[in-house]
Amino acid sequence: MTRSEVREHIFRLVFRVEFNEADRMPEQIRRYFEDTYKEDMGSDAPEDADKLCMFSEEDETYIRKKYDNIVAMLPRLDEIINSNSKGWDTGRLGKVDLAILRLAVYEVLFDDDIPVGVAIDEAVELAKKYGQDESPSFINGILAGVARSSVSSED
Repeated sequence: MTRSEVREHIFRLVFRVEFNEADRMPEQIRRYFEDTYKEDMGSDAPEDADKLCMFSEEDETYIRKKYDNIVAMLPRLDEIINSNSKGWDTGRLGKVDLAILRLAVYEVLFDDDIPVGVAIDEAVELAKKYGQDESPSFINGILAGVARSSVSSED
């Protein structure tokens, strides 16, 4: 599985946070990993699809760990998003844009394994795929501000 595909699965899980109580998320995550293969296969899924897994153990562990790290930091991530989005706060953002921004802000500021430019580019690609027409430029603008702020705070 490519890093982009892994990131997309993390995005999908972070997106679910907005629609489920915290105590329900472990079950949601378990079901996500069980159901994703069948969803991706569609009507071509073999009868024993429930016994097949599209995630390697390494991918699933990475996805779960990164998801957990992001969720643990949601208040801080939302604070950063709010301070970098002029006239918008997380309560007014679309759920797709919010999930993309939470993932990307985490990667830009707290994930040393992901280069800043890659995190921003990947977020824009997710916005093109899942967001509205103006989502890619909106997300790019906020993340550029986050990246600038992090550079200036390091000086």
